[in-house]
Amino acid sequence: MTQSTAPETGVAEPRDPVTPKPKVPLHRRLSLAARISLLTTVAVGVVLAFVSAIVFVSVRAEFESSLDENLLRRAGSAVEAGIATELVIRGLPPSALVAADVKLAVIQNGRVYPEPVAFVGPAEQAVAQGAGSSSFRTVELDGTPYRVVSVSAGADSALVIAQSMSSMQSALDRLQAILWGVSIFGVLVAGLLGSVVASSGLRPVRRLTYAVEQVAVTEQLRPIEVRGSDDLARLTIAYNQMMAALSASQDRQRQLVADAGHELRTPLTSLKTNIELLGQAETRGGMAPEARRELIDDVRAQLDELTTLVGDLVELARDSAPPSAEPLDLAEVVATAVERVQRRAPGLEFDVRTEPWTMVGEWGSIERAVTNLLDNAAKWSPPLDVVTVRLHDGVLTVADNGPGISDEDLPHVFDRFYRSREARRMPGSGLGLAIVAQAATRHHGEVSAARGSSGGTVMRLRLPGRLGAPDEIEDADASA
Repeated sequence: MTQSTAPETGVAEPRDPVTPKPKVPLHRRLSLAARISLLTTVAVGVVLAFVSAIVFVSVRAEFESSLDENLLRRAGSAVEAGIATELVIRGLPPSALVAADVKLAVIQNGRVYPEPVAFVGPAEQAVAQGAGSSSFRTVELDGTPYRVVSVSAGADSALVIAQSMSSMQSALDRLQAILWGVSIFGVLVAGLLGSVVASSGLRPVRRLTYAVEQVAVTEQLRPIEVRGSDDLARLTIAYNQMMAALSASQDRQRQLVADAGHELRTPLTSLKTNIELLGQAETRGGMAPEARRELIDDVRAQLDELTTLVGDLVELARDSAPPSAEPLDLAEVVATAVERVQRRAPGLEFDVRTEPWTMVGEWGSIERAVTNLLDNAAKWSPPLDVVTVRLHDGVLTVADNGPGISDEDLPHVFDRFYRSREARRMPGSGLGLAIVAQAATRHHGEVSAARGSSGGTVMRLRLPGRLGAPDEIEDADASA
């Protein structure tokens, strides 16, 4: 047995490009509690650093000011006593100015005594020449900082005193070490307290997180106990309201499914029975033409009823706002609906009086609602009767002369699948007026039912809008 191998071409096979994973910033990888603790620590550290810098600079400036005043006072006393020249030229010790770490120099007629003196410079020469009464500066001699003060000692002369700042520098070094220690300790304490505060403050957030996770796992919409009255308590209240809304939505869905299943069972059972009868009749040699025609008409009517019921269920399942809202004239919608219902009820007369009313909505949804109102009036009106239709100031009124609605049924006429005792003997699913109520709610309107003054039922559908046709309103807005 031989094994064949593909010839080597020297060209590497192309590999799928590996998309590099985007780098997640560090602050997004940290938990909320860690971020709060870190921000607290950084904030406290910045404040401590700023305060420490102010303290250090202030103390150093105060030390230098105090040293300058002391040197200036001693130099002035020496000049007033007239011993400046003797102190230097005659070689008297510095202890004459009560300071063992003091260096002295005298400038007379441009000459410096004793020579050489490293701490005498142009600033001191300027004081001797009368350019100023005194000068202050800091110099470094043999690695040790000295504060140099010069005062005028007469014509073309000046007394210069330089005192070591080693003791002051030691004190500043100790202060700097203390400030560093306090700052580090403060940052550590701030980090610890920030962690404790973040952990304690975010406990309600963790409760909300756990509750949401439980909802995702168990699908149980349980509210959370509200504690306090702060922003987190408001968040908890908002969460409970959301859970209540979701629970109500689930209940409505379950009720709709249960009611739909109950309503669909009757026409489906009837259809099944009639189809079985047709099948049995075919196996037994057929049935009489009249009976067959009646059975097929019954099946067709049941299919129409089933189609209407499914359409009503689909319409009721649309709980969102109209997807294709546009300006429309409610009077035109009413005219179209009246024409359609007139064909289904040729024995009735429709007394229609409308005025242009422009609103923003979905034509199909509004037309369905108006048609259902007219169908309801037509269904309960006596033969050859008149249905009154009025549209004035955005209120559509449909009145019939039927038996009216009883006081017991009046609060429930817009409920889904609700049918009065008299309506159960007539075709329908009890969804027509529920669709009207839903369309009114989606278009920010309202619908109501009442008994007429002379009997019958009066339905009123109020929809927000403006008086006039859409073209007229558009022209008026353009001219304005």
